Amino acid sequence: MKLDADDIRHIATLARLSLSPAELEMYAEQLSAVLDYVEQLNEVETEGVPETTQVTGLANVFRADESASVSDEQREALLDCFPERSGDVLRVRAVFAQENGAE
Repeated sequence: MKLDADDIRHIATLARLSLSPAELEMYAEQLSAVLDYVEQLNEVETEGVPETTQVTGLANVFRADESASVSDEQREALLDCFPERSGDVLRVRAVFAQENGAE
């Protein structure tokens, strides 16, 4: 798909960009090449080809959260190790503090 300077000028206006005449010509060439490549890709037969989200073969290494049963003594021993608590509620430092420094 061949774009001319007027097409690029219109796109630049929509994107609120000011381009020099040399940039208009350069981007006309470059965007035309990109659109030509996309047209080539549109011609590829993809019927029955499954979608690909990644190609590296990496797998999710996270595990599902599971609760574990512990005795009351173990639970209390763990809670006693925490520096600030009120009953079974543990107090932690704010992760997302407001800009004025308040937590």
